[in-house]
Amino acid sequence: MPKQNLGRLVAGLLVLCLPVTANAKGNPPAKSVSVVIASNSHSRIKYGASQLVASLKAHGYNTTLTNQWPATAKGAVVAVGKITDKLIKSGFQKVKYSSAKSPGKEGFTIQSSKNTYVVAGADNSGALYGCLELSDIVNQKNVLPADIHQTDKPEMVMRGACVGVQKPELLPGRGTYEYPYTPENFPWFYDKALWLRYLDSLAANRMNSLYLWNGHPFSSLVKVKEYPYALEVDEATFKKNEEIYRFLAQEADRRGIWLVQGFYNIIIPKPFAEKHHLATQDRNRPIVPLIADYTRKSIAAFVEKYPNVGLLITLGEAMEGVGQDDVDWFTKTIIPGVKDGLKALNRTDEPPIVLRAHDSDAPRVMKDAQPIYHNLYTMAKYNGEALTTYEPHGQWADLHRTLSRIGTVQIENVHILANLEPFRYGSADFIQKCVLAMHNVYEANGLHLYPQASYWDWPYSADKADQRLLQLDRDWIWYKEWARYSWNCHRDRKDEINYWGKQLAARYGCTLQQGKEILEAYEQSGEISPQILRRVGITDGNRQTMTLGMLMSQFVNPEKFGLFSLLYNSEAPVGEILSEYTAKEWNKEPHVGETPLMVADRIPIYGKKAVEAIDKATRGINRNKAEFDRLKNDMYCYDAMANSYSAKIKAAIHILRYKYSNNVADLEKAVPDMERSLTYYKKLVDLTKDSYLYANSMQTRQRKIPVNGLNGAMKTWVELYPLYEKELANFNKNIDSLKSPANASKKVEKKALANAQVNIISGGNGEYALQAGAQPFNDTAAVVKSVAVELVGLKGIKQNKAQQLTNGTSIKFSNTQPVKVLVGFFNERTKRYSPTPQLETDASANDFGQADVKISNAVLIPGMPAVNIHTYSFKPGTNTLNLSKGAGLILGFVTDNQQVAVYDAGLLADGNIKDLRWLFN
Repeated sequence: MPKQNLGRLVAGLLVLCLPVTANAKGNPPAKSVSVVIASNSHSRIKYGASQLVASLKAHGYNTTLTNQWPATAKGAVVAVGKITDKLIKSGFQKVKYSSAKSPGKEGFTIQSSKNTYVVAGADNSGALYGCLELSDIVNQKNVLPADIHQTDKPEMVMRGACVGVQKPELLPGRGTYEYPYTPENFPWFYDKALWLRYLDSLAANRMNSLYLWNGHPFSSLVKVKEYPYALEVDEATFKKNEEIYRFLAQEADRRGIWLVQGFYNIIIPKPFAEKHHLATQDRNRPIVPLIADYTRKSIAAFVEKYPNVGLLITLGEAMEGVGQDDVDWFTKTIIPGVKDGLKALNRTDEPPIVLRAHDSDAPRVMKDAQPIYHNLYTMAKYNGEALTTYEPHGQWADLHRTLSRIGTVQIENVHILANLEPFRYGSADFIQKCVLAMHNVYEANGLHLYPQASYWDWPYSADKADQRLLQLDRDWIWYKEWARYSWNCHRDRKDEINYWGKQLAARYGCTLQQGKEILEAYEQSGEISPQILRRVGITDGNRQTMTLGMLMSQFVNPEKFGLFSLLYNSEAPVGEILSEYTAKEWNKEPHVGETPLMVADRIPIYGKKAVEAIDKATRGINRNKAEFDRLKNDMYCYDAMANSYSAKIKAAIHILRYKYSNNVADLEKAVPDMERSLTYYKKLVDLTKDSYLYANSMQTRQRKIPVNGLNGAMKTWVELYPLYEKELANFNKNIDSLKSPANASKKVEKKALANAQVNIISGGNGEYALQAGAQPFNDTAAVVKSVAVELVGLKGIKQNKAQQLTNGTSIKFSNTQPVKVLVGFFNERTKRYSPTPQLETDASANDFGQADVKISNAVLIPGMPAVNIHTYSFKPGTNTLNLSKGAGLILGFVTDNQQVAVYDAGLLADGNIKDLRWLFN
């Protein structure tokens, strides 16, 4: 071959080996780029321009940031600003673009011609997002394209995430949500580098709001001159808090992020409470003028110091739920406090206030609030405290639509995710459909996103690792998917598969096809947890850690564990729960919608496909291998969990059939499925014991399902496995006992309860002996017809029913030894009856061990609903039992060491409901 031809060949091969950096027309990129912004540009424009400069430099461009258009064209010029800026108008002339109309709030347009580029925002945030969009294009194409014409704007007005300034466990001597801002409690809170990383990630995902959740933050952030003793931190910490909070607010604003401080009502600081001999929180306490004055002045001081920070208000949970108090507290304490702070600054503009609908009548509150304050938003939980469906309906959907139609922006809160933690979740398909439902079903226009897992343990994840993993890194795809669809959820599904395939391929250094396999694993596994919870779960709340499993008694008698019906009636597709399914099977009636058996059949298939997909991708992984291995292990965890739940659901169907057949053979059919469930649970134990520190990040007694999480116990699969082993052993033992003629009618052992010595200080109208013929109220003729045998002879405390309806119930007493108070709640949810403890809406609902029903249908009073017994435990001393408004029974006091049998006494006017919990004891 001639020498010159050889040279041409070598040169040609070298060109083929070079990275592809030419633009679409084949022209090489300009060697230099000048990014031009006005000298008086807003900090958001400066931030966006700096991000664009960094991307261009990373791809080999000699890039400068300047305030003047270059006198001579030595390269490309990118002009950045608002569409109304002089600089941008000049740039539009150069690229021959006519800006006929604004792209809309936070929108932008990018136009180019002959090495001149214009990034124009409808506002400062729009210019920022335009810079980020052009930066993303450069990163994806490895080049600044010669020709670009793009206009875009977000669909959702509010797109935000939250950080809980809270902890997995309660602080000594404090209640739920009571966590002062201190370096000891939250060392990460003072880490500026971490905050900047997090804020950068929010900005990159086009999120425009950040919420900080805390029970009562004001006593850590402001001083109230009338109440100097309310400050909960020392002076040095207070100065640190002021400094970091100002830093955070400023840096958030620079990235187009609105900082919002959340708080609960009514919570007061501990030193204030102690000085005035008050509880820091008491759900049943009426509005106290002293507390209202302190709260109003705290809010005023906060607004005066941080006027650009918004407020997120939770009216319920720490004060009695729906009622006039909600309206009064919002309109006569909170809003006046905000106005007082503005008045001190001589400002008339209103900082935004977000009213959270949780445990309050938000539409009613908004009706009274709108005439006196205008910059209002509303917020409600999307699927409760879980992720269950993109087909919401019923009562919950009605509430969301009502809020959306008020005329303000309704924000959808993807909250807690108690059914997902701790395993990774990244189903783009499921999430896109959820955001579509937010628009189409709820008519909402905002997103508020919780961390995917470990909310209470921010910033760390639950993974076991040599160094704790950050949620920010581990769950990148969770944040990115929700953010992408809150910007635009109307994206073509095929395009989305390619988009996420490329994202995953880039992250793990594999091929596009292998990236798509990883996405397939995410999407197959992404159906498992939502479907399990919505068909057989107890609650959508964080009192259930779904991935730890459920006891069989919770499958077959869920109503004994506080079954939360909204989960099935609204936060699931139309379908049936286990009791409905088995009743229809027995009566040979047609089924409706999604059934438990359908889910039991589906979820192992999802698990198998997830494992197959992740296995296919494994051979191509060349980057972030340790993280990929964790993701792969999660897919195997999902598979084991799906098979364990599937088998247990099928076992439960056999056991529930026994309610109708009384045929022990039906119970025997359940045994192989329970054994298979336990085998798969053991696989889950093996897969998690070296990979996870815990399943649930809330590690308090609020955790109830499958078992109590008091003092951080029962938070791993290793701890739960012996309980499931024992459950199976007890079940086999009790089946054997049923085969014996002498034991054919198994009964729960009931031991008579003995009265404890207590001194009633106030409340009530004298004692009565609990027995047939007793009158528990002194202002009605209601008479007890029958009572569970072990309760006979207890000394009840008579109540005035009318006063209970108006003021609630309060019994003050003293005791020298630990005692339990037996309280009878009428099984009807109306204002006439005191509501049962419910952790979904009341974080304090198990502070005294009162959350679970002990004896169901234990007292029969003709003309009134059935009565369920709950117990409240108290230490020695002077104590007060407070119950919410409505009629209830105080049935007696027993020593705390006396065991109250857990069963159904069956005292119903229309017959008994068979309680099967004894089969597993």
